[in-house]
Amino acid sequence: MPVYLLNESKEMPSPEGSNSEGLVAIGGDLSVERLINAYKSGIFPWFEEGSDIMWWSPDPRLVLFPAELKISKSMRQLFNKNAFTVTFNKNFKEVIDQCKIVDRINQDGTWITNDMVEAYIELNRIGIAQSVEVWKNDLLVGGLYGIRLGDVFFGESMFTKVSNASKFGFIKMVETLSNDGVKLIDCQLKTDHLVSLGAREIERKLFLELLENEL
Repeated sequence: MPVYLLNESKEMPSPEGSNSEGLVAIGGDLSVERLINAYKSGIFPWFEEGSDIMWWSPDPRLVLFPAELKISKSMRQLFNKNAFTVTFNKNFKEVIDQCKIVDRINQDGTWITNDMVEAYIELNRIGIAQSVEVWKNDLLVGGLYGIRLGDVFFGESMFTKVSNASKFGFIKMVETLSNDGVKLIDCQLKTDHLVSLGAREIERKLFLELLENEL
C-alpha cells in the first residue's frame, strides 16, 4: 500500500491507510497544529536526524489502562522507603534532552531529533507536553515525557540513570494521571519493560475508538 505524502495542509490521513509496518505518511512539519491533529488521529512522528518526517500508527498498539497498572513487590518497597522524589513539569527541557542522549540497549543513536526537541518544548510551553522528573539527592536520575490531550496521555520517551528510576516515575505518573481523570495511556510499541508494568497490546481499531471516546 502506498504511503501518503503530506502537503501544507495540517490535516492527517487515516491510520487505516498505513502500510504493514504502521507507516501512515511522510513529510509535513512538526508544527503545533499538525502534532495535535496527529495524536488525535492515533499517529505519532518517529524518524532519524536528516531523514524526512515519518508518521506512524502501529497495529497492534501498546496501551496501559491505569486500573491494570502492575506494581511489583520490590517496587512497593522502594515507594515505602521513599527511594526517589518525583516532580511534574519542573524541568521539561532537561528530561527531553536526557531522553535524546541516553544510551539504549540494541539501539544506535536517537530518534529524538533537534527539531523534535524544539517542537515538544513548544508543546510544553502551551501546556500540552508534560514531563515527569525523578530525583535522588537533588540529582535528576530518571524521567519521561509525553502528550496530554483530554483523558489520554501519549507516552513518548523515558530515561534512567540508576536502576528503577524511570519505573518509579512511570508508576507515580500513572497514579497521578488516573486521579486526574486519565483513562488511557498510549505506550506506542511493545517493550518488556512496559509489559511488566501492565501495558498490553490492543487492535488499532479499538485504540482509535477509545481515542474518539476520551479526547
